[in-house]
Amino acid sequence: MDKSTVTAETPKNPWGSVNPAAPACSLADVMSEQLARQLDEENNTFPTLTEPGADLMLSGEVPDTTSDLMLAQILQMQFDREFDDQLRREEKKFNGDSKVSISFENYRMVHPYEDSDSSEDEVDWQDTRHDPYRAEKPQTTPRKGFTGKGKNITTKHDEVNCGRKNTARMDNFAPEVHVGDGLGMDLKLSNQVFNSLKQHCYSEQRRSAKLHEKKEHSTAEQAVDPRTRLLMYKMVNAGVLENINGCISTGKESVVFHADGGSLEEQPVPDEVVLKVFKTTLNEFKNRDRYIKDDYRFNDRFSKLNPRKVIRLWAEKEMHNLARMKKAEIPCPDVVVLKKHILVMSFIGKDHVPAPKIKDAMLGSEDMKNAYYQVLHMMQQLYRECNLVHADLSEYNMLWHEGKVWLIDVSQSVEPTHPHGLEFLFRDCRNISTFFQKKGVSEAMSVYDLFNTVTGLQIPVGAENEAEFMAEIVALEKRNEDHVQKRRKKVFPFASEDSGPPLEPDADD
Repeated sequence: MDKSTVTAETPKNPWGSVNPAAPACSLADVMSEQLARQLDEENNTFPTLTEPGADLMLSGEVPDTTSDLMLAQILQMQFDREFDDQLRREEKKFNGDSKVSISFENYRMVHPYEDSDSSEDEVDWQDTRHDPYRAEKPQTTPRKGFTGKGKNITTKHDEVNCGRKNTARMDNFAPEVHVGDGLGMDLKLSNQVFNSLKQHCYSEQRRSAKLHEKKEHSTAEQAVDPRTRLLMYKMVNAGVLENINGCISTGKESVVFHADGGSLEEQPVPDEVVLKVFKTTLNEFKNRDRYIKDDYRFNDRFSKLNPRKVIRLWAEKEMHNLARMKKAEIPCPDVVVLKKHILVMSFIGKDHVPAPKIKDAMLGSEDMKNAYYQVLHMMQQLYRECNLVHADLSEYNMLWHEGKVWLIDVSQSVEPTHPHGLEFLFRDCRNISTFFQKKGVSEAMSVYDLFNTVTGLQIPVGAENEAEFMAEIVALEKRNEDHVQKRRKKVFPFASEDSGPPLEPDADD
């Protein structure tokens, strides 16, 4: 057999040449002293551990792993170290690039390994207990008020020390005040500058608090405060309302929302209702207390020192006035329920479309004439049957629906015995007479004749001098007021037929 045949029969290894196997050794060689020493040296060469806790086991003496207590301590230290690493990462993620950082050092596990050198991935994390970038606190002046002796005496009023103290005090400002970063700078603020900054900081805090309070406790246009919103949600949850659709009207004193009616045990709820939310902003009510403070129905409960209760009394006042008007069969909304400063009434309109105000309604001459006589009749009913004066009657507070005039917004209505009741009625007569005369209603009476027709009083008109007419009205009011004070009772006693829930005291007032 030649050499080429032998080479062809030997297969080639695709992974490269195969190392020759180690020669077998006999038992005598294994037991030889030289081989035993070689094996002992190889066993002593222990590979370097890469686990996080390996340095703990290699530092100092080798622990006794035969003890269960020692094994538990080693495992606990390894767990605590991993927990601290995770805590550092969470702290770095939470603080981000914020100048004001939150430290989690109180949650760290303290072990001896913390004194060892930290790894490279731990360099970004700093223990605030040993922060090398923390600004040094200025030296404090002893109780005696000065330091040093002789010419080197430094008092507590030293300009340099005071400037450094003022710079350090800037750390006590509110977090939202950006004081900047003066690291490595010897900053000194004079007392005048520091006091100005401090006063500005306090002013901004008070302004922010006022804005927050106004946002939380006021009802803006087409929006409600959290308390009012909660009351509306409770009405929906209780089934009084199915849902609230949105705002349909805004005024000086209230916001009106449209809603779908639900159900009540005491009375049926219309399919469409409105929520009249009286604004809790007090600006519009500061000058309107004269409509309610002299009303004997609410005189005992009126308090000028608690204007928020006045707003709720305002809502209750409208409920009672509507009850009187409904008993006299005057077209007006039906009261459904009263909850604090929210009055739920029937909706004047159809299919979510409110009835137009009489100033916006497109009426012909006959309809306008008919509307005038309806308003005249309702004014007489208000004064004689309901014992009320609207006090804000105009084309803006009258709706035209189904061929009739409907009166709304009677929260300011007072009784004729009010100290200014006749003056309010004369103002209503002026508004009505002026509006219908502009609309071309020839039957519209003058303001003086309309006042006498409504009241039944025969005040001489004379040359139609308004000043003389108003003087007669004021004289009548004065005589009526004196009569009431002498008799200690009203000319028109309080009618107990007004229905509706009383205003219950609230714990949050």
